[in-house]
Amino acid sequence: MRKRAMALGVLAAVALTAPAASASSGSALPAPTGRYPVGVTEVHLIDHARQDPWVPGAVRELMVTIRYPALPSRKPVAPYMSPGVAEVASEEDAAALGIDPGRLDYEFATHARVGAPAAGWQPVLLFSPGGKQSRALGTAQAEELASQGYVVVAIDHTHEAVAVEFPDGRVARHAMPPSSVEVSKLMMATRVQDTRFVLDQLEVLARGGKPGLPAGLGRAMDLSRVGAFGHSAGGFTAGETMVTDRRVDAGVNLDGSMAYHQGNRDFGRVVSEGLDQPFLLMSAGDHSAVSDLSWQEFVRHQRGWLRQLHLPAGEHFSYTDHQSLVPRLGLDPAAVEPFLGTVDAGRSMTAQRAYLTAFFDQHLRHRPQPLFDGPSPQHPDVEFRG
Repeated sequence: MRKRAMALGVLAAVALTAPAASASSGSALPAPTGRYPVGVTEVHLIDHARQDPWVPGAVRELMVTIRYPALPSRKPVAPYMSPGVAEVASEEDAAALGIDPGRLDYEFATHARVGAPAAGWQPVLLFSPGGKQSRALGTAQAEELASQGYVVVAIDHTHEAVAVEFPDGRVARHAMPPSSVEVSKLMMATRVQDTRFVLDQLEVLARGGKPGLPAGLGRAMDLSRVGAFGHSAGGFTAGETMVTDRRVDAGVNLDGSMAYHQGNRDFGRVVSEGLDQPFLLMSAGDHSAVSDLSWQEFVRHQRGWLRQLHLPAGEHFSYTDHQSLVPRLGLDPAAVEPFLGTVDAGRSMTAQRAYLTAFFDQHLRHRPQPLFDGPSPQHPDVEFRG
């Protein structure tokens, strides 16, 4: 049976991990291809008006990673994960794999330089990861989009993510109850509130309301042009946020169902109401509008621009950094196939990054993209489904 975590599920089987690497040996992720160097900073946000839904008595705290087009810099290169998150992730993943945690290293180098000065005035993209996943798992996509001229803000949903590390060294671990329709509805409502709060705080940052940001970053954020994208539950989050917040102009769902629980017909508002804004559906393996009733209903109600792209030889986690990282581990291909399929890793990631960039270029920069006119010979692994 295919082991595939749906939109609101967690990675309950083998949690695939990154190979060891260091700043001196280069990144394990593909290099960004855009004209800008990539800068990065992390920001701690506290919503004093909201209680944390998963931990009684705590206010809602979030960590976000902002990657952005930067000026050339000799600032240090950022690690893939912070030490506290890397420790928890490596422990859990090693246990799932049945190996020594010392063999796993999540602190390998990325391509982004910490605190590099920002360049230009750029559209803003919000990224939400899949259920229980770290915001780090969208790094390859975020670095590419930043190099192409976007400010990309990756959000960790605290106590849902496997672990979140705050600036004072506290590590908040996953603390959600067992999965159910009710828990999933609260999870999605929390994600939408998180996303909208982050967008509120970006407006504060853009006005210079928080000291210590990299030079020029506040004024680099053009919040009149905002997109949202995410993997699995993060794709559902993008759509649900767009229903209630008109500040988000365009969205992408990377292989996430829009139902609150696997197999049920209790769909999100984005499904029953549709959107006026443009939306892109990208699926993999045996998941698409053909098999997912929530996608069928969304397509029926969508009023704005819509395209559906499919990666038939991929799988659910092809839309995460695992697509690039796992092939380096030398694991048995049969063990990896349920998570990543058999698609060529390099071509898969190249196609994903090309389509994401083209989508946001078309709808936030208003530059028509022939890539959405039909199948592309440049990306033979991607099926164009209209």
